[in-house]
Amino acid sequence: MPSAFQQSVIDEFRANAGKVGGPFAGSDLLLLTTTGARTGRPHTTPLGHVRDGDRLLVVGSNLGAPHHPDWYHNLLARPTVQVELGEQQFQTLAVPAEGSTHDELFARVVAEAPGYAEYQAATGRVLPVVVLHLPDPQAPAPAITSLAGKLTEVHTWLRGQLAQVHAETEAHFAARAAQRGAGAPPPPGLGLQIRQRCLAFCQALEFHHTSEDGHVFPVMEGYHPHLRPVFDRLREEHRSIAAVQSALAALLAGVAIADPHRFRTELTQMTEQLTAHLDYEEAEILPLLADVPWPPASR
Repeated sequence: MPSAFQQSVIDEFRANAGKVGGPFAGSDLLLLTTTGARTGRPHTTPLGHVRDGDRLLVVGSNLGAPHHPDWYHNLLARPTVQVELGEQQFQTLAVPAEGSTHDELFARVVAEAPGYAEYQAATGRVLPVVVLHLPDPQAPAPAITSLAGKLTEVHTWLRGQLAQVHAETEAHFAARAAQRGAGAPPPPGLGLQIRQRCLAFCQALEFHHTSEDGHVFPVMEGYHPHLRPVFDRLREEHRSIAAVQSALAALLAGVAIADPHRFRTELTQMTEQLTAHLDYEEAEILPLLADVPWPPASR
């Protein structure tokens, strides 16, 4: 739980569209809500930030303490976070910067908020710089009126995230091959961008399939008992995909991805199995959901 002081800042922030007084008067603050790595419960932390184009930069300074703050450990375990910025609220992927990118972004932060240089001087650890992308203001909000539309939106997101992880992974291996051919040292292992995106994808996929198995499919099966073989097949595919997902998650357990070549193999298997599964589910299930309103009517 946040301290009494932190909670007072959170309450004032939410009551005044992001404006607070006292020691933070005039500061650029946001509220970052992470999911506890051990507890699974939401944790909200007020943080200073520096805007850099279409992204926000936050630093795990912990006031120069020798260990990273809890919110940083949380986002490594569960990369999808909630951000409150003024009156705006959105979900985004939290990605710690690495290597020369980290150094460039930390210098950008220090140029605007010099106190972070003092925090860095006070500790032997490298202060993490976490990148939070702002939502695209040009992206239109989808007009979803049916459960079929909602399912399509979820499937589109899953396909998009998986395709992006796959593309970034292949780009990494292509760079390794090019440098090896030129006699140069290979680039470092698969980076945090790939790790965070893939971990967020795995967690979202697990939640989606658990929700379908626990609620959506039983309800639909009650209305369409003749389709039981379809639902049995979908559940079996969920179990098969979960095994690949578990293998991927195990490779993402550390900050550095263990065994990049095996990760690439498991990712390819996930791409093949999930694509076939989503195609089959949409062909069989979407027509049944076209007339089910979304969002559901409140009772």
